[in-house]
Amino acid sequence: MTEALHHLLDGLGLRATPEQLQALLTQLTKAHASPVQVLEQWAALERREREVRNLASRTKKASVGTTKPATDYDWNYPQSADEATYEDLLGLGFMTRKQNVLFRGPAGVGKTMLAKNLGLRALERGHTVVFANLSSALADLLRQESLPAVERRLRRYTAANLVILDELGYQPVDARAVDLLFQIVSRRHEHASTILTTNLPFKDWANVFPGAACLVPLVDRFTENMIAFDIRGPSYRQRTRPTPKPPPPRPPKKRA
Repeated sequence: MTEALHHLLDGLGLRATPEQLQALLTQLTKAHASPVQVLEQWAALERREREVRNLASRTKKASVGTTKPATDYDWNYPQSADEATYEDLLGLGFMTRKQNVLFRGPAGVGKTMLAKNLGLRALERGHTVVFANLSSALADLLRQESLPAVERRLRRYTAANLVILDELGYQPVDARAVDLLFQIVSRRHEHASTILTTNLPFKDWANVFPGAACLVPLVDRFTENMIAFDIRGPSYRQRTRPTPKPPPPRPPKKRA
């Protein structure tokens, strides 16, 4: 492929690299492909490359980060966790139904891991996703210096197809921040799915959001169309933590 042709194609916004195009043209020339076959294969290559780049862009914006795959989750370890329900969640039907999901259980039982894997599955299926620690997300919103700035930043958490807010209950949240969380949940209500992870039952949420007047409507809207995924059991980290070695025996005291 000539440099002039490469610049012409680049100006058209094609995403496939010159090396990819050259390899494809060489292959099709050897196969004596017809002009129509060349165009079909070229279009298929361009579509794949656009999908790869689109996924990479959405993954970066999602901030899901790294996590173990869902297949690594040991379903025999928790005292209670419904594997069949999680397999159903991986099908993303809850997003079609605009349902929320609540992962609830003590620290260290895999709530974040399972929630992140739903986010990654949604990204693979072409959705936009935002993952954030709840306290960090609310602090981010509170840092905005004007109402228009808050509105612009809120769109990050309201416009995505799936939002995952992690670790509700680990830090107290003041009334201003609760109002912002209510805005997120309320604007997404019946429009898009939201996932929360928490170590607290609903009756204890008032301890995290002291004095929040919108707490009851917040819970009502989030739970109106919700799947609760409860995990009970000890922390995985306790299982994987190495057993400390006993101290070496003291040498016998010498007699005087």
